[in-house]
Amino acid sequence: MTATSELFPPGYRNDSPNTHPPLDFPDYKSTALRHPKQPPRLLAHTLTEITGPVLGHDRVGPGDHDLTFQHRGDPIGQKIIVFGCLLDGDGRPIPDSLIEIWQANAAGRYRHIGDRWDAPLDPNFDGVGRTLTDKQGRYEFVTVKPGAYPWGNHHNAWRPAHIHFSVFGRAFTQRLVTQMYFPDDPLFRQDPVFNSIPKHARPRLISRFSLEHTTPNWALAFEFDIVLRGRDATPVEDPHDD
Repeated sequence: MTATSELFPPGYRNDSPNTHPPLDFPDYKSTALRHPKQPPRLLAHTLTEITGPVLGHDRVGPGDHDLTFQHRGDPIGQKIIVFGCLLDGDGRPIPDSLIEIWQANAAGRYRHIGDRWDAPLDPNFDGVGRTLTDKQGRYEFVTVKPGAYPWGNHHNAWRPAHIHFSVFGRAFTQRLVTQMYFPDDPLFRQDPVFNSIPKHARPRLISRFSLEHTTPNWALAFEFDIVLRGRDATPVEDPHDD
């Protein structure tokens, strides 16, 4: 048994080697500072990691999925509905899974002490939400479309509009992080975070506009399915990606 095979239990199906971005991508400069310098080593889970904390429905409030309804006023920006399904590698829905999102406001500013971008904070928008998938693996968020923002990686570097997704299984040790983008963003070409993903897998991170789910006179809708494993797996990332 090799060191790599020891990391995966029997029957575990690895994703294609051309699915996820590399941990060290030269055009994405900060990866040079934080990517692992040594091969990974298996650390066996103890009872604590395996059994807790277990996520339950009572930990998610009924309005936690609506990022436009967390303050007394409406946030500024284009209101949108983001919806989709969480699927396994065989296309089966994954129910009762916690999905969390975080994002910048319509001006491209995060409500975070480390965000120095000279854009206004929105007093009616925190930019965080969460929900549980239903029995068919479906989820839905209501939010505003995030703005692009500069980030200093290279000359005139701007991040395309995106929403961060964190997907849990039934415990905190089962967590994957990815980003959802919007169709036809003109900033894709110059963004090293997006372009660190193998070319054939990039479309899996771009949501689809849905006129069918768009609500008249209220909100545009974008569909984004997340596939956890297999040939069509959604690319995932280091949780520290911008």
